[in-house]
Amino acid sequence: MTVKLTVENALQAKTEIEKLETQGFTHDDIYIFAHDRARSEDITNALEVEKVGFKEQGFLDTLKNTTRSRGDELRTKLASVGLSEQEAAQYEEELDKGKLVIIANKNL
Repeated sequence: MTVKLTVENALQAKTEIEKLETQGFTHDDIYIFAHDRARSEDITNALEVEKVGFKEQGFLDTLKNTTRSRGDELRTKLASVGLSEQEAAQYEEELDKGKLVIIANKNL
């Protein structure tokens, strides 16, 4: 099961993550994305959720992300945690607007 949410800020993200936990998701099942790398890193660390890495993307996509545009990198990461290419593009547009995207997926 994959849950996809869009929120405005870290406070709303924290609230939504707490709701996901009551639904049986663990911090290892939850990923949060922001368009700005530093913001994404800070919020991921503060809320203690999972980072997209080798486990989700594999070595080659992780390596390729070092040369991709931020938009391409985000779409790849969103797809690696359970979104279709179309959904990844849709949610990347939300990230462009400054929103945060939360993906919870127990199947990874």
